[in-house]
Amino acid sequence: MSIDAKMMLLSELEQEFRKEVVGPDIGAVMRIITMGLSKYDLVKCKSIDACDDLLEAYLSAMRIEGRSELTIERYRYVLQKMKYAVNTPMQGITIYHLRKYLADEKERGISDRTLESTRQVFSAFFNWLQRENLIDRNPCANLGVIKYAKKQKDIYSDADIEMLKFECTNIRDRAIICFLKATGCRISEVTQLNIEDVDLANLECTVFGKGKKERTVFLDQVAGMTLELYLNSRTDDSNALFIGKRGNRMTPHGIREMLVRLGASSNVFHVHPHKFRRTTATNLIRHGMPIQEVAAILGHDKLDTTMEYVVLNKADMKNSYRKYA
Repeated sequence: MSIDAKMMLLSELEQEFRKEVVGPDIGAVMRIITMGLSKYDLVKCKSIDACDDLLEAYLSAMRIEGRSELTIERYRYVLQKMKYAVNTPMQGITIYHLRKYLADEKERGISDRTLESTRQVFSAFFNWLQRENLIDRNPCANLGVIKYAKKQKDIYSDADIEMLKFECTNIRDRAIICFLKATGCRISEVTQLNIEDVDLANLECTVFGKGKKERTVFLDQVAGMTLELYLNSRTDDSNALFIGKRGNRMTPHGIREMLVRLGASSNVFHVHPHKFRRTTATNLIRHGMPIQEVAAILGHDKLDTTMEYVVLNKADMKNSYRKYA
């Protein structure tokens, strides 16, 4: 940066500082800045947002492909966070930028599992850029998988479910618990359901999952009976399957809060909606349902994803071994 340019910068900074700093302190502040600038050759950079819009192009492509808004917003957050951290336009990002970013995140205490999830977002994004001929080199080509310890996740026992139902103070909460256990639906799917989506006569329900994919899930007798009692108790004109105290459609946050409250009062640990999906998948597999059919009920495209939901314990494996060995 030239002397004239530095003087212009100092003048602009001084004007801004005078708005916030009063008295003789302004002189000391400007002397420190002047000394600091003398050590560097500065270049004024363009705004990162102004110089590349590849991220928005990618997110638009995801939206056209039918990806959920939650997934799109997660990708936006992860990629924007990386972009601002490396302070480089997307077309100039290299594997060294990404490795340093991930290393810095690890230093901050971010878990390896989260880092691997972040790496997968990077890989999907830059692979798309390369397929679209928007970059010459893919910085993720040699960015290795981040290994992490896979912890055994737990499921609800039959006793856990009964204790949660016992703590319910109204038929709605009991119906939600029975519905989640029977169907294994995502919490976002449950809150989007309307009354007409449920066929109580045939104990089944039409669900629109990720990517607006339609599928059918099924209710057991207990879930069907409890849901019918709940619907018969309502006097509102809402078409939402589950509503809050004010008659509005329940939100994922509202159901999570309800489950946390029931977990605390029943002494059932780690009560959250997704645990019902694991419980449903595990129980169906234990009772002999083919993995392909379980995947269809959960709305999974890949069997590997379904297997991640199935919790196998030592007793199950031992019994199967004795049966088939």
